[in-house]
Amino acid sequence: MNASYFLEMYEAGYRDFAGIHLNSVNLSQRILVAVDLAEASLVGADLARAFLTKANLYRANLHRANLSFTKLSDVNLRQSDLSKADLRSTFMVKAHLEGANLSGANLGQANLRGANLEGANLCGANLQGANLRGANLSQANLSWANLSGSRMGGVALDRTQLADVTLEGAYLNGVDLRGMDLSGVNLSQARLNGAKLDLVNLTGANLSQATLRRASLQQANLTGTILTGAVLWHADMQGVNLTRADLSQANLAGALLQATSITGAEFTDAILPEESRNGLYALATGETLWSHRLTRETLDRSQFVNQLVF
Repeated sequence: MNASYFLEMYEAGYRDFAGIHLNSVNLSQRILVAVDLAEASLVGADLARAFLTKANLYRANLHRANLSFTKLSDVNLRQSDLSKADLRSTFMVKAHLEGANLSGANLGQANLRGANLEGANLCGANLQGANLRGANLSQANLSWANLSGSRMGGVALDRTQLADVTLEGAYLNGVDLRGMDLSGVNLSQARLNGAKLDLVNLTGANLSQATLRRASLQQANLTGTILTGAVLWHADMQGVNLTRADLSQANLAGALLQATSITGAEFTDAILPEESRNGLYALATGETLWSHRLTRETLDRSQFVNQLVF
C-alpha cells in the first residue's frame, strides 16, 4: 500500500492497518492518533514529527525508521523492532515498550518518563540526556548503552544488565542499585545522592567528581575504583572494600568508615572524619597504585575534620 492510499483511508475513519507493509514510506508530520499498525512492516519509514499518540504498534518492524521528534505517548510498542531507529527527542511518556528491541537505537534527549521498558533490549543504544524518570527498566539489557547526562530518578533497575554502560553525569539520586555489578562502569560526575549501593560491585569503576551525599554503600566492593574529587559526606561506607581505590581530593566528612578495608588506598588531599582517624591509621597498609606511596603516608597528606565540609 502506498502512502497516499493509506492516508486517504485514515482520513476516511479507517484505523485498522494491522500487518500492513509500508516500508520506506514518508509519513513525516502526519497525525495518526490511535492508528492500529500492529505487526506492520515500517522498515526505514520516515515518521519524523508525526503524531502517533495511543497508536498500536505491537510487534511492528520499525528497523532503521526515523521517529525523531515524534509524539508516541501512551503508544503500544511491545515486542516491536526499533533496532537502529532514530528516536532523538521523541516524546514517549508512559509508552509501552516491554520486550522491544532498541539495540543500537538513537534515543538522545528522548522523553521516556514513566515508560515501561521491562525486558527491552537497549544494547548499544544512545540515551544521552534522555528523561527516564520513573521508567521501568527491570530485566532490560543496557549493555554498552550510553546514558550520559540521563535523568533516572525513580527508575526501576531490578535485574537490569549494565555491563560496560556509560553513566557519566547521569542523575541517579535515590536510585536502588543494591547488589548490582557495575564493575568498570563510568559514573564520573554522576549524581548518586541518597542512592542505595549496598553490596554493589564497583571494581575498577570511575566515580571521579561524583556526588554521593548520604548514599549507602555498606559492604560494597570499590577495589581499584577512582573516586578522585568525589563527594561522599555522610555516606554509609561501613564494611566497604577500598583496596587500591583512589580517594585523592574526595570529601568524606561525616562518612561512616567502620570495618573498611583500605589496603593500598590513596587519600592525598582527601577530607576525612576526625572520629575515623585512629581506625584508618590502624588499617593503613600497602602501597597505592598510582603514586606508589604508602597508604599511611597519604593519610598524613589528608585533612581530618569534625564538621561537614561542603
